[in-house]
Amino acid sequence: MRISIHTQLDYDLPHTTDILLQMEAAQLPEQFVESAHIALSPVEHFARVAAHDDIGERIWIRASGRFTVDYRSTVSIDRLLGDLGSLPEVPPHQLPGETVQYMLPSRFCQSDQFQTFVDAEFGSLRGGPRVIAIRDWVASHLTYVPGSSSGSTTALETFVKRQGVCRDYAHVVTTLVRASGIPARVVAVYALGVEPQDFHAVSEVFLGGEWHLVDATGMAREGGMAKIGVGRDAADVAFLTAYGTALLNNQSVQVGPA
Repeated sequence: MRISIHTQLDYDLPHTTDILLQMEAAQLPEQFVESAHIALSPVEHFARVAAHDDIGERIWIRASGRFTVDYRSTVSIDRLLGDLGSLPEVPPHQLPGETVQYMLPSRFCQSDQFQTFVDAEFGSLRGGPRVIAIRDWVASHLTYVPGSSSGSTTALETFVKRQGVCRDYAHVVTTLVRASGIPARVVAVYALGVEPQDFHAVSEVFLGGEWHLVDATGMAREGGMAKIGVGRDAADVAFLTAYGTALLNNQSVQVGPA
């Protein structure tokens, strides 16, 4: 599947500000970036650095005044799509070292506080069937409400409020899967089917020796997502982190078939 991406950002920076951007589709074995171009307003500094787990890149920017970004790309997705329900979990002692961090609690995913709940709710299930049950539980118990959460909302808060946006759905799924003893991380993606179209966040779980994307919002499918970056939670995959004041004027994300 080929998808076309066009993203525009428009900010005012009252003072000289350092910005960390992470908004370009990653070049990976399962997705090939056929073409890409990023245009920025004049900046004082521009430097690419590796992103989390070396998946994708971040860009350090130093700028002031009007700051704009125009990013366009075409991505071909050739991801192997397995039957999630047939995949076994990997025993913790056999997990690759790079997955261990995704077994642990993080700032927005307090998995250590949910072990009693997952044992009571999903205790009869293992591996892929448990992940599917968690995904379906989140889908049926949370309501998608734009504006119902903020950048500081945790999985525990979303679990209590029972509403949120894609970021919150991903946090709750990731948290419950980790509490089940299965590595899980948050992934920023561009995805077909997202309404309203925006940067999208999903979970990714480690089953059967590989990572598999899971979207409890039901909007995106594994074969129609282009990864931007991965991390312990949304803090690791923010599309823009400003170390100073950044005032949003406009933001636009368009994803469609290519």
